[in-house]
Amino acid sequence: MPDAARSLRVLVSEGSSTSAREAITILGLAGHHIEVCDPSPWCLSRFSGFVRKFHRCPGLRDDPAGYLAFIEQRLADGKFDVLLPTHEQGFLFARAKQRIEGRAGLALPGFESYRTAHSKAGFSRLLDRVGLPQPPTQIVTSAQQLREVVRLPAVVKTSVGTASRGIWFIRNADDLDSAVHDLGAGDAFADEILVQDLVAGTTEKAQSVFCRGQMIGFHAYRQVMAGVGGGEAIKQSVRRSVVQAHLEKVGQSLDWHGALSIDYIMPYDGDAPLLIDCNPRLVEPMNAYRAGVDLVGLLLLLSLGETPAALPEGREGVLTHLAMQALLGCAARGGTRFDILRECRCLAAVSGPYAGSTEELTPVEADWISVVPLAVTAAVLLASPESALKLARGGFGAHLLDLKSIRMIEGEDFGQT
Repeated sequence: MPDAARSLRVLVSEGSSTSAREAITILGLAGHHIEVCDPSPWCLSRFSGFVRKFHRCPGLRDDPAGYLAFIEQRLADGKFDVLLPTHEQGFLFARAKQRIEGRAGLALPGFESYRTAHSKAGFSRLLDRVGLPQPPTQIVTSAQQLREVVRLPAVVKTSVGTASRGIWFIRNADDLDSAVHDLGAGDAFADEILVQDLVAGTTEKAQSVFCRGQMIGFHAYRQVMAGVGGGEAIKQSVRRSVVQAHLEKVGQSLDWHGALSIDYIMPYDGDAPLLIDCNPRLVEPMNAYRAGVDLVGLLLLLSLGETPAALPEGREGVLTHLAMQALLGCAARGGTRFDILRECRCLAAVSGPYAGSTEELTPVEADWISVVPLAVTAAVLLASPESALKLARGGFGAHLLDLKSIRMIEGEDFGQT
């Protein structure tokens, strides 16, 4: 078994997501050898001096079997110590775990547990089963059922979707008509749809690592300033013992092994937090790292087959920001070129809303080449502020799953040979 204290060779499953980019920074600062697979030659993680080698691979969405075969080929010579799934590739690896185990370390739960956490409908049913709080929720499979059960204001969600995809906020009849049209056009009613009451409150996120059903790492943060598409531009670490207990109950009920994250609402009326979403991975782990909770390092130890001691609680009030999200959010909210330029100045000087905060996505001081995507984003927005939403959608690429690829992976014979 490799020694976790030395430099490890880590293969990262994709390089397009913000979560992967932040995990790469943490791995790089620890001195590990990092290689990345992604279908896009211009993915965000390509612009990192921490990445030793980039492998252009088939897209998970369009060719899951080809992607799996590609990963197997990379692992075949035994040069990697750990395979690190940073996004929805974990769904595929959990399904075909017997083809990967023994070739590289991998920390994932059983496939049925993973599928429950990955599905919004499955997660909602789990919350009901174990008695944890969530907004009033209905699960429907047709436009007629949706219209019958919706209570305004509401949130409508497809059961499959990440990075704020597949979510509609319904405040009036026109919003409902638009959502029904979009869902029908995308054939979303072939799967389950969640209809939840819209609860007024602040959305926060919690991350954890479990070792065979036992929580060994936890961190939570709140959004201080929004970016684009519901993402965070500025975060602040918080302590949420109630949420920690809720997440621990989720992980125990699933006998979870590996990383697990949730979104929850802190209602303005002061009621208990309501769980609203689950991600079977680490979501943007840098705020936790800056607060003293190295969840990525913990995940490496698990992947190597170790049973690590639980990490102590991190520091409260730690501020971090994502400059690209801040610029995109400024433009998406109708910001002018002057507004975007002013935001750039605040970010460069770490002043205004960024005072006391550290950059988590493009850490130029530690990884100078990360300035490239940040500079390109700023230049494009200064030339055309209205392009913000188009730029943000660029992250919803072939490295993610859709309903068709999920059905393929769930097939009886997939990954068994």
